[in-house]
Amino acid sequence: MKPIAITMGDAAGIGPEIIAKAFRDAPADTQGCFVAGDVPTLRRAARAIRRDAGVDLPVAVLEAAADAMALPTRCMGVLPVAALEAPVPWGQVSAAAGKAAADCVVWAAQAALRGEIAALVTAPLHKEALAAAGVKFPGHTELLQAQAAAWLGKAVSGVPVRMMLANDELRTVLVSIHVSLREALDAVTFDNVLQTLRITHEALARSLGRAPRIGVAGLNPHAGEGGLFGREEIQVIAPAIAAARVEGIDAQGPFAPDTVFMRARAAGGKPGEFDVVVAMYHDQGLIPVKYLGVEKGVNVTLGLPLVRTSPDHGTAFDIAGTGRADASSLVEAIRFARRLSA
Repeated sequence: MKPIAITMGDAAGIGPEIIAKAFRDAPADTQGCFVAGDVPTLRRAARAIRRDAGVDLPVAVLEAAADAMALPTRCMGVLPVAALEAPVPWGQVSAAAGKAAADCVVWAAQAALRGEIAALVTAPLHKEALAAAGVKFPGHTELLQAQAAAWLGKAVSGVPVRMMLANDELRTVLVSIHVSLREALDAVTFDNVLQTLRITHEALARSLGRAPRIGVAGLNPHAGEGGLFGREEIQVIAPAIAAARVEGIDAQGPFAPDTVFMRARAAGGKPGEFDVVVAMYHDQGLIPVKYLGVEKGVNVTLGLPLVRTSPDHGTAFDIAGTGRADASSLVEAIRFARRLSA
């Protein structure tokens, strides 16, 4: 077995302390994991969470990723792949923190591509801090896509990726990610919708062991109401679904976006009508999943030649350093990464 790397995220946010909590409170899930990060930052996080339990969390400095496999439970192993000259203040945008966070992700992506780790779980980044550090990518998805493309010797466009947000009740995959709503509307094209269906089918077929049932949300209210509220469903989305079905993909729709997520939800011990919903833009797909509970959600990047998951929340600068942050979503992300890499 290979270890799982957890990148520390933005040092000014809650990432380091939820990682520390995961090692302290979920020893079975974190066995064989380690943190790619800055050692003083992780030690500070271990001190921060002591306030809520009065228990010390030992921190071990690793020389190689493989050393994580021999660590005892409730011991946080840290591989120093980034170094901050001084501790960054909690809850403040910092170029130094942005650069260190990006360096951790780059290292972990390259380690995964080399086959040194089984998967990477990424703690939250802060987009302003990344920009302040001169990082040209707005988030994890785009940064990992660029690393994979460089590794494969392809253009970034040659490694199409999609974001999936998942919990025990609902999965949703997005046609577009971090763009303005106006740009997201322009991204609803035949090629983009069909490509999303292909990526979703391939990724979930591997994890489910069968072809997934894909429900497709419309773009407009009532899925356009036969063209009365917009013609994207007729001219773009439905033709893409038809093309996907010719390829053997079990895609259905487009359905009214205000009801398709309820149809897909698994609740009361009963499976949903669909295994996943393909949503046309960021908020359309993420609001239903997050409403069911941010603490349960996991962000998964589909289409990469590596396994990457992440908790379904941000850096929470307002509570960083208080030890109050909930590690549940990070623990779920670790569990999901382990299942996908098995």
